[in-house]
Amino acid sequence: MAWDEWEQIKADVAAKGPASMQLNQAPSEGVTSGDLKSNRKTWVRVGEGVTDLKGGVGKALTKLADGETGLGDTTGSVSAAAQKELYDSWKKYVSDVRGRCEALGGLLQKAGHDLSKTDEEALADLEKLQVKYEDTKAVGGQSKEK
Repeated sequence: MAWDEWEQIKADVAAKGPASMQLNQAPSEGVTSGDLKSNRKTWVRVGEGVTDLKGGVGKALTKLADGETGLGDTTGSVSAAAQKELYDSWKKYVSDVRGRCEALGGLLQKAGHDLSKTDEEALADLEKLQVKYEDTKAVGGQSKEK
């Protein structure tokens, strides 16, 4: 870049007045640094709390499995077959809840550690999580096609 071009750029900037800075898509007008507050420790603690939920859910899953250990062969028993089907459904659901706690807790902790993602990036991460752990459709009270 020639010296004359550099001098022209500096003159153009000086003529426009002070440049404003914009952080993470926040409007530069009317926002002071006092309006932008975030506490990394809080994000990390909340993420840890959500992640810790998986332990309690895991204990519930173990109790559920323990309660079904004596069911045995369900052939020939409609009620035993229904109970087994219900158990399998809830086992999957509770396992997914446990996985969701771990994944969401990790996202929250990561957000607290770096606080550098845009709103769109954070939303995309949450949407991926929502797709992965989409709730199952209700099965109670509906007849099955044979």
